[in-house]
Amino acid sequence: MCGIFGCVLNDGSPAAPLIHSSLKKLEYRGYDSVGIATLSDGKIFIKKDQGKIDEVDKILNLDDMPGSIGIGHTRWATHGAPLKVNSHPHTDCTGEIVVVHNGIIENFLELKSELQNLGHEFVSKTDTEVMPHLIEENMKRNPQLSLEQAVLESLKRVEGSYAFAIISTREPDKIICARNESPLVLGVNHKGVFCASDIPAFLDVTNKAVMINNGELVILDASGYRIKKISDGTAVTREPITVEWTAEMAVKQGYPHFMIKEIHEQPEVLRNTLRIQDHYLDLLSTFLDRANEVFFVACGTSYHACLAASYMFSKLSFLPTFPVYGSEFVEQCGKSVSIDTTMLAVSQSGETADTIAAVTCAQQRAATVLSLTNVIGSTMTRISRVYIGTQAGPEIGVAATKTFTSQLSVLAQLALKLSKKRGKISQDEIDCLEESLQKLPDKVETIVKTQEEKVKQIAKKYANAKVFFFLGRGISTATAYEARLKLMEIAYIPSIAFPAGESKHGPISLIENGFPVVFICPRDETHKTIIGNIMEMKARGAHIIAVVEEGDVDIKSLADDYIEVPKGIPSILSPIAYIVPLQLLAYFVALERSLNPDMPRNLAKSVTVK
Repeated sequence: MCGIFGCVLNDGSPAAPLIHSSLKKLEYRGYDSVGIATLSDGKIFIKKDQGKIDEVDKILNLDDMPGSIGIGHTRWATHGAPLKVNSHPHTDCTGEIVVVHNGIIENFLELKSELQNLGHEFVSKTDTEVMPHLIEENMKRNPQLSLEQAVLESLKRVEGSYAFAIISTREPDKIICARNESPLVLGVNHKGVFCASDIPAFLDVTNKAVMINNGELVILDASGYRIKKISDGTAVTREPITVEWTAEMAVKQGYPHFMIKEIHEQPEVLRNTLRIQDHYLDLLSTFLDRANEVFFVACGTSYHACLAASYMFSKLSFLPTFPVYGSEFVEQCGKSVSIDTTMLAVSQSGETADTIAAVTCAQQRAATVLSLTNVIGSTMTRISRVYIGTQAGPEIGVAATKTFTSQLSVLAQLALKLSKKRGKISQDEIDCLEESLQKLPDKVETIVKTQEEKVKQIAKKYANAKVFFFLGRGISTATAYEARLKLMEIAYIPSIAFPAGESKHGPISLIENGFPVVFICPRDETHKTIIGNIMEMKARGAHIIAVVEEGDVDIKSLADDYIEVPKGIPSILSPIAYIVPLQLLAYFVALERSLNPDMPRNLAKSVTVK
């Protein structure tokens, strides 16, 4: 997730100060680098560097750039480390075409190789840089093409998600924008026209917004805006709407809290994780395949993702893995680590102190360290042999939500990749699971749309409970642990999670009339057994809240309350979907208790002390 902004001002005022201030309002979308390009007297001016906007401005003075037309970018790295050379904007070989981009170009390696063979020189490691070179190549082959036509031809070659803003000295009076699966919105008023990733970027300037849909191209100039369909170039008519949000609401896209915004972002995030370059998955799975022993090391939510992943790797790849808390790794496993050990360290921030300490211990004993993180350029990425970014974008809410689902999506892809290498399950089963992974974003979107109101009512019913149980079997145990953590973090309700089969070895003694027990119940090989666990709890007066597959009449008949998940989600992928209604449950319980879910007491987003 990055932030883009562009403007064409018709009153002669300089664009750079407005681009700078607008990017500040988008900094929550990315803050590892920043850049601005303006056009004046037929020349391009660019200032960019790594670092937060204020840091870069202090060195470069981003306001001091000529021209009334320009584009800007604040970055969250997905391809290429946060370095000046990888910062946007990016240009073609001539420096006449300039592009900023939010999204992921899936086929950039193929396009880059093709363009390099045609003599194009690339300077960055980003996927974005292929776009200006594609446009340049199209204009070189057909000098009669307008900038708009060259962009349209280039978009036909691009696969993936994008919101582009493009300027060129060849047509210095306009900005060309395009959207596919990455947000893009226009702002309009008497002073000019603006394009941005989010409404907050221009809300101080105008509250008149035009929403751009997938598959649309936009031409901005001093006269206003024109919208066309990318597919066939037909014109689209769309009038501005009036935005009634406050600036604070706009940053959260109208949601009251970042946590609920990020829960709703998970379908988009899952789509992005499925765009991870295959060769990265292949390389990391190769190291796992060679390992004699594999430790998954993480803390908090990331540990729960590792716990679920241990089931995935065991069932799909026949690879035994050992999930270990980062804070316990040195004491529990430190002495046994050797050159034959492989560690996969998992951390949203890439800076978690306990996990970094575990990595350091493993490296000192010659182990191979791999990592999965959301922050390219973090300590974790610098000290790992191989790493993969989850591509989830910044997560502002302290209680991790999209962290869990994005990590699990990547780990599932890794397990499937390793399974292919090892030939442990049939190709039909692999194909079925890969198809299910592709469908998961839509199914998560369905859960949020159809179950949110029901979860809200359940939260009202149980908001004053003194304690909760969360129980699951098999891989759903990890879902239970993560759901328990969310409720404790933001609603401050003491909660207990166990494998359901262990509940009668002690925890069941706590059950009394009205005690809320949440069961995670995918329709898998554990289904019959978990029905028995539900009946044990009901017999002692527990109130059963069940997360079930749509149409599961057996468990619905036993539950006091239930939340439904769409059919057809394989057990091995179930935590990605089944956790979502329980994230919502924690959020709405916190609201019922008059608590701010974005600011849980005593907690920080990134734990950088041991």
